[in-house]
Amino acid sequence: MSTEIDLKTGTMRPITFSIARRIVYGLCWLLFGLRARGQENFPKEGGFILVGNHLHNLDPVFVLTSSVRPVHFMAKQELFEVPVIKRIVHWAWAFPVNRGKMDRSAIRSGQAVLQSGNGLGIYPEGTRSLAMSIQHVLPGAGLFATGGHYPIVPVAITGSERVPFNGAKGKRKDRVFPRRNHRGVRVEFGAPFYLPEEIDGKRVNAASATDYMMRKVAEMLPEDYRGMYS
Repeated sequence: MSTEIDLKTGTMRPITFSIARRIVYGLCWLLFGLRARGQENFPKEGGFILVGNHLHNLDPVFVLTSSVRPVHFMAKQELFEVPVIKRIVHWAWAFPVNRGKMDRSAIRSGQAVLQSGNGLGIYPEGTRSLAMSIQHVLPGAGLFATGGHYPIVPVAITGSERVPFNGAKGKRKDRVFPRRNHRGVRVEFGAPFYLPEEIDGKRVNAASATDYMMRKVAEMLPEDYRGMYS
């Protein structure tokens, strides 16, 4: 069962984050051709939500090392059941979520992250897309956006689908690679936005909030990556 996040104990300090970010970013720059832009779009202070598409298990690493502010990512519960991995993901500010049900503990943890003035990272797809484009989104991500007036920073990632080490599922032979002129992993942070009070004349709920956020992400992606938002 998920437990609520401890925002301080066992996690990186800001100075440690700054040093580790530069080191890991440099390694990813060399190994995977990682390039990032749009960091000026991060809010200078206060809680914010980072929402993006998901192609690879290493996407949180690519995004976190490209970020100029610490981000607490929701990570699947299974990662916290492996001793060594558990220490690493917790050290990097991640907290567990049970993807098979409405995990109220994870929701409270995410709310605590925002209320403490930190960044909350969410992948509304729930898991990486084997089709390499957005195929579906889960309404749970919208709960955080509707629960408070926080700026939302969209992040679009491309190219990570070609990076190895994507787990057993990533070895499927029917994977689709949208970009043949692959130049490495690209992470782009868009301008922050807020949810409107109404969408199409209806009050925003969790489902419509998630859809609205992912449309913002899709607008930043090349056509082949947009999937259901093409």
